[in-house]
This record gives sequence, structure tokens and C-alpha cells, in this order.
Amino acid sequence: MKYKITVKDQTYEVEIENINARPVIALVDGERFEVMPENADQAETRNDTGEKMEKKSFNANPPKATAPSPNPAMSGNTLTAPLPGTIIEVFVKPGDKVEAGQAIVIIEAMKMKNSIRSVYSGNVSEVLVSKGQSVAHKQALIKFADLGEASWI
Repeated sequence: MKYKITVKDQTYEVEIENINARPVIALVDGERFEVMPENADQAETRNDTGEKMEKKSFNANPPKATAPSPNPAMSGNTLTAPLPGTIIEVFVKPGDKVEAGQAIVIIEAMKMKNSIRSVYSGNVSEVLVSKGQSVAHKQALIKFADLGEASWI
């Protein structure tokens, strides 16, 4: 997701892969930064070389987009596939309550079965995959109706 951020009267276009991941990976003018939010309004940043940089203010909870994203994986309330493969089993259905860390699906990739666990707690609104389906990397698997606490597994 792209954001416009102003620091000392200079505006930057920042692309963030997943605002809920820790550390947050941000691309600023083609340079990759790992940002570890300390609290709601401060962040410590590190560049690719691992050097500590100045603290920068940012909004950890940016305003929601007015139009829904055409790609469910980019809407912020979905669990996405961490690797490409084939869905072997789906453990949840719409309406189920999910806890952070709970196994949601099993994806087989290169003859290995990978248990995909939720990083969110909340209620499942939609299951976007089914048994036997091939999925791509970062493809949306589960859509949540509401999100609770996140776990950084």
C-alpha cells in the first residue's frame, strides 16, 4: 500500500508491504527500510546496512481508503499465502472465531506440507480458497470481518 508522508516539509511516497507485519518493510524512493514501531506515534528505522537512523513520527493507523481495494490481499484484513502451492486442507469457514496462532490452512509446496497460521484474531467473513486449489505467493486466503489483537509469530 502506498502512503504520502511528510518529514520536515519534504513529502515522500512510501510503499509498505504489510502495515501489520513487524518489522514494517517500507520502500522510500527505491531504498528499503525496516521500521519497528515503538508506540503509536514514534518509530525507529534501520536501513539495509543495519545502521540505526533518526526516529521519525508516523501514523500507525492510517485512515482507511474510501474505495475498497480490488485486490483482497491488499485490503489489510486478509490472511495471505506466504508461499505458492496447493491447498491441502482448510480448517475454517465463514463465521468462525479465529485466534492468533491458530492453524487456518495447509499448503503443500515441493512435497512439503506447510501449516499456515493466522497472525490475527477475529471472525472469518470469507474463505477465498478451497481444497485442491493452487495459490500464488501473497494471494488472499481468508478475509476477516473484524480484527482483534495481532500476534507476531
